[in-house]
Amino acid sequence: MHSRCYENLIHFFRSSAWSLESLRLTWLQIVKRTAPLSYVNGMAVLIGDGMKQTKEARRMPGVKKLHQESENSSKAEHIFGHLFGAIGILMRTPQKWFCLPLFMNLQDGVKTIFGWRDPSERQDSHVVQMIDQGFAAAKTFGKALLLLDRYFLSVPALKRLSEWNASGTARMHIVTKAKSNAVAYEPPFVTKKGRGRPRKKGAEVKLKSLFQSRADAFQTAQVTIYGKEETVHYLCLDLLWGQGLYQELRFVLVRFGDQLSILVSTDLTLEATDIIRWST
Repeated sequence: MHSRCYENLIHFFRSSAWSLESLRLTWLQIVKRTAPLSYVNGMAVLIGDGMKQTKEARRMPGVKKLHQESENSSKAEHIFGHLFGAIGILMRTPQKWFCLPLFMNLQDGVKTIFGWRDPSERQDSHVVQMIDQGFAAAKTFGKALLLLDRYFLSVPALKRLSEWNASGTARMHIVTKAKSNAVAYEPPFVTKKGRGRPRKKGAEVKLKSLFQSRADAFQTAQVTIYGKEETVHYLCLDLLWGQGLYQELRFVLVRFGDQLSILVSTDLTLEATDIIRWST
């Protein structure tokens, strides 16, 4: 493009003839109509994650100091950069699986920009914004299953998910991973009589300890992982989780070779083998 067209091109981004939301909705409709999507229990499979991109210019809009958790020792613990959140949808051909990008936006460091628009607006946390983005896609596809990393299992995320599902405009569940030190609770089996508030939770369960204490209860199954049939050992339990929330979730403890994982699903009807298949 000729340099003389630059100033005219700037007006395109400030035009009121189009909006980012309308373009995104059009793209979602095209994907729904033409892409060979993958479904599980009638739900389209969405994939969400956050990305931290380092930036040298600290005065660039949206750049802030970010903490990154990684098992790679070559990565710095803190960086200056942008935090992006992205949502994609799983599609497949007879030969391969693909994640087709739906949308991506900057999700941190722009609190001041929100204040310019409307004083009542505020920037939600990165975790909550990912739930909002996933549900925005679920409105187009009707029902969706959102796959997330272990960082996203939090009380604010589950609360926002419940709020969106209660609205009735669509339905979305999430499958994610729990941290190794995660604690859940058994349901309160004893019904309280007389005065006083009824119990919300039962005995505490340290999930990691179940790999040893309930090793005999693990089942064996053949599951497709990374395109190959693998033998896994798993234990499926429905327990309460979240301090003060105590929402019932489906936990699947998986032993695959030397690897131990704790998978979590908000859909209590999803089979344990499906949770393992889609979360790996």
